[in-house]
Amino acid sequence: MPVSTRSLLACAALLTAGALGHVAAQPAASPAAPIPARLDAVLKKAPVIDGHNDLPWEMRTRAKYDFDLIDIAKPQPQLMTDIGRLRAGRVGGQFWSVYVPVELQGDAAVSATLEQIDAVHEMVRRYPSAFALTRTAAEVERAIAAGKVASMIGVEGGHSIDSSIATLRMMHRLGAGYMTLTHSKNVPWADSCSDTPKVQGLSPFGEEVVREMNRLGMLVDLSHVSPDTMADAIRVSQAPVIFSHSDARAVADSVRNVPDDILRQIPKNGGIVMVTFVPGFISQEAAEHSRRSTAETERLRAQFPGDAAAQKKGLDVWTAANPAPRATLAQVADHIDHIRKVAGIDHIGLGSDFDGITSVVQGLENVSTYPALLGELSRRGYADDDIAKISSRNILRVMRAAEAVATRLQPTATPSIKTIEDMDHVTRRGAPVAP
Repeated sequence: MPVSTRSLLACAALLTAGALGHVAAQPAASPAAPIPARLDAVLKKAPVIDGHNDLPWEMRTRAKYDFDLIDIAKPQPQLMTDIGRLRAGRVGGQFWSVYVPVELQGDAAVSATLEQIDAVHEMVRRYPSAFALTRTAAEVERAIAAGKVASMIGVEGGHSIDSSIATLRMMHRLGAGYMTLTHSKNVPWADSCSDTPKVQGLSPFGEEVVREMNRLGMLVDLSHVSPDTMADAIRVSQAPVIFSHSDARAVADSVRNVPDDILRQIPKNGGIVMVTFVPGFISQEAAEHSRRSTAETERLRAQFPGDAAAQKKGLDVWTAANPAPRATLAQVADHIDHIRKVAGIDHIGLGSDFDGITSVVQGLENVSTYPALLGELSRRGYADDDIAKISSRNILRVMRAAEAVATRLQPTATPSIKTIEDMDHVTRRGAPVAP
């Protein structure tokens, strides 16, 4: 099955959102080039902190979370992530995505997200010399100093909390450091970039979710959300926002990328755009191919309703006749150049989406390849301090700022007990509340 980790029924929305599991037979990565001494010195002081990696979902679908079956202490070429390649890529910190598909709703979404969170805890327990569970910037720095990969948790999609602020709080207590407000479909209180707008950004309850995240010190992630939702969240949030895995829309016209008018708002907010390595978000040609692939998937869903095998067969035929264009490492650097021009060097990070993508950028095939991209930036004239900001210092600054906001708010702001029924007059699934 070429799509190894996401249901084909989700294919249309998730192709647009760039969140399908990767195809098993990826092009072979080129052998890693030696890291130049100057770049090596930068990465020793500021190793990469990546905003988004989908290894937990891969472990769920490939091995039912069994790290004996897939032992990431050993080379795992069928994955984009293992411990050896994290070391080679100079990764010092990772937000592990605890993604669940939008087809899971309500209690099913909540329980699956908790299982994903449990998998991250289990991974850290299983490999204590490699990973340390961290929540704060100071804890991240201590883990890095101890030679471990600081491991943080990112909830990917507001459907995971089932329109419940109490559920949000409990996930935060279990270690969730950010939540992406939507995934590829709207939630009742926020619009996605790849769905038909319903509330024109954030609803009143959606604004309350952002305020509670500020109080908790939980990062507000705006990847996947609509431009109106981006603008509303930036307006409401007292803490810097993040885009955990997005690119610049002016460079590649994908709905998953950040428009320039939003990029211009980021400096005042203090937030960060963590550039992702999804070919359809990087290359304009790949973005066009992704749109055509999404349209074909929708056509197949309509032609073969409920028949996943027929949908898959049809998509395989279409894909064979319409191979995707390749995106390049240089094009990723072009996105970084653009974000630097519009938002500034202090507002750029890296959020690969490794183990959550269907194809790879040439030169950025797995977690060992970050130095190749940073080396390209160095060749383009980025100073050592600029590279250190992109690799980790910017996201650490954002984390500290969010922590400071929480410290300021918590003495006077009590945990919110407001409900979507009371604020938006709809149920948790978005149906009108009966009078």
